[in-house]
Amino acid sequence: MPEVFITVVGRLFSVSSSNPSDRKIVVTSALPYANGEIHLGHIVSTYLPADIFTRYCRSKGYDVVHICASDDFGTPILIRSEQEGKSPEEYVAQWNRRDLQDFTDLGVIFNLFYKTSSKENIELTQYFFRMLSENGYINQRMVLQPYCENDRKFLPDRYVIGTCPYCGAENQYSDGCEKCGRTFQPGEIKDPKCALCGAPPVQKQSEHFFFRLSQLSDQLYEWLTENKNLQDEVKNYVLRWIQDGLKDWDITRDMSWGVPIPGAPGKVFYGWFDNHLCYISTALTYFKRNGVDGKAFWNSAEIYHYIGKDIVYHHYLFLPAMRMGVDEEYKLPDYVPTRGHLMLQGNKFSKSRGWYISLRGFLDSFPADYLRYYLAAITSYSQADINFDWDDFHARINNELVANIGNFIHRTLNFLKTHHNSTVPSPEEYDEVDQAFESRLLAIRAEVESSIEANEFDRALKKIIDFSAECNRYFQKREPWKKGKGSQTCLYLSVNAVKTLAILLEPYLYFSIEPLWMQISIEEPRRWDDASKIDVKPGHKIGEPKILFRKIEDAEIQREKARLGKMGNAADAGEKKPLEAEAKRAEVTFDEFANLDLRIGQVVEAEKLKGSDKLLKLKIDLGGEKRQSISGIAEHYTPEELKGKMVAVITNLKPRKVFGEISEVMLLAALDKATDKEHLSLLKPDRDVSAGSKIS
Repeated sequence: MPEVFITVVGRLFSVSSSNPSDRKIVVTSALPYANGEIHLGHIVSTYLPADIFTRYCRSKGYDVVHICASDDFGTPILIRSEQEGKSPEEYVAQWNRRDLQDFTDLGVIFNLFYKTSSKENIELTQYFFRMLSENGYINQRMVLQPYCENDRKFLPDRYVIGTCPYCGAENQYSDGCEKCGRTFQPGEIKDPKCALCGAPPVQKQSEHFFFRLSQLSDQLYEWLTENKNLQDEVKNYVLRWIQDGLKDWDITRDMSWGVPIPGAPGKVFYGWFDNHLCYISTALTYFKRNGVDGKAFWNSAEIYHYIGKDIVYHHYLFLPAMRMGVDEEYKLPDYVPTRGHLMLQGNKFSKSRGWYISLRGFLDSFPADYLRYYLAAITSYSQADINFDWDDFHARINNELVANIGNFIHRTLNFLKTHHNSTVPSPEEYDEVDQAFESRLLAIRAEVESSIEANEFDRALKKIIDFSAECNRYFQKREPWKKGKGSQTCLYLSVNAVKTLAILLEPYLYFSIEPLWMQISIEEPRRWDDASKIDVKPGHKIGEPKILFRKIEDAEIQREKARLGKMGNAADAGEKKPLEAEAKRAEVTFDEFANLDLRIGQVVEAEKLKGSDKLLKLKIDLGGEKRQSISGIAEHYTPEELKGKMVAVITNLKPRKVFGEISEVMLLAALDKATDKEHLSLLKPDRDVSAGSKIS
């Protein structure tokens, strides 16, 4: 196989088959639906674990690729594109670009981020259909299909809402229940209603194609029981479905947006028939572009499909069954790492209620590595749900990342600068304390590696944190500031421990570790196995030490907690939200209101805040005194529009740090949610007044 090079955030990695282990790996992440912004619930189970594992594999020198794509087809996308007056193609292209940008800003990097609507995926899907038909796994039959006489159309999947026939959950879509995880066939949902107009549909006959899933029950059972890499808790869950009896799977939808079914005009494949085939088509596309035999690579590689527990049914049954049905022309997954849902402050994420954190919103307030660190630390390799808690996030970042890891790194490098002219000293004769620390330094890499190979990234990170704490204790016990016997040995071993931490942390904290290599003055990429080497030699000159992690202030956390429940977007819920449904505000006294210093200010400087899409940095003239405001209005105003504008502001709020900048005043604005798109308007005087005028 020829050598292929890929660029990952500025760093070049070779993925040649001449790697010593010759280990090939394909990593896939579940496809994000091209119908809305990425939130933290998406990140925790799928994209971050897959990225951590891929970065580790690259550091090991394995021949690894990580692919993903936007899931472009389906009823919800057709509905939303119609509502926004766009073609489905335009609509999904917009979300494909947005999702890729959000992933990139979080440091989640793919060799190729493609789309289910690609020519390659359409061709592969139709090929699978023909092969399944030839092998006897497709049949046709007439079905009763819900039809809305008001809207004059058949109502597939999410055009129909009703009650789950298994657990009784209400307001579920007709293809599956979000509460119990079961999927069901058209006609099984109870009390069906048209999602567009609310009218009960009538039943009309339509000819549909079915995948004979039931014919593959024995093969699925054998694969599940013999594959020792699958999680037992998930496997046992799926085996019960097989024991209850699998039903044949309706793979037809009467609509225009989807992969066309060959020889059946007006009919397309159900989205779950084609979207996981996009793992294969995207990988083949990537390999073809790089001159590699994609099918050969796929079939000789270890296959990892990273998913959340809500799509277990599809990945443990539909996905392997379809590959079995074409005689395993493309091998089945070796691993399907499955993790639970993310809760927020103990409650489910709900975009319509404003109880969620978007990825973009988080990145506008905190560094990407803070999210990567926290989610990795709290997410176990299991189906257990995970809870994002702002206070716990605050404590872990400040106590573990800042005061533990960051403290050891900075104090070591800064001590070398101030006391040894930035030069690594020669070690003296080791005593028992030094020998014990050296042993830990040499052993930690293998300990972390064993957990990562087992997909237990939280346990691996815990071992790194514990090792960092040992480093701090060793440094403190040795007291190199006293310049006594053993101080040079302490610094020699400590700077090597910094290098080891940099290698072990890089899969988790890429953005922070990259500049650390410059501080250590090590430019070439360090491989994973170098973590167990003491190879920063005496006489090595380090660079300028800088603090890697900033402490999070209490006010920043209070701000985020105050936002919860106040950011619901009625458009995402599919309906207008009445004013009385908004969160009730606490009453304030007249004296409390009178304490606010409200004034008219003039914007004299305005610019976009570097690194944020939503924030602007403004200088406000308050009548001879200028103050700074960091305002989240970049989606509504350009800097040019604001220069010279008179605005209403609160001047006596406690200053707070936003995205590394101090905000001293707050602009007042009206947010209109009466239209399909939120419209923000800054408050301003309707007559000429001078800057600094008091509002009363």
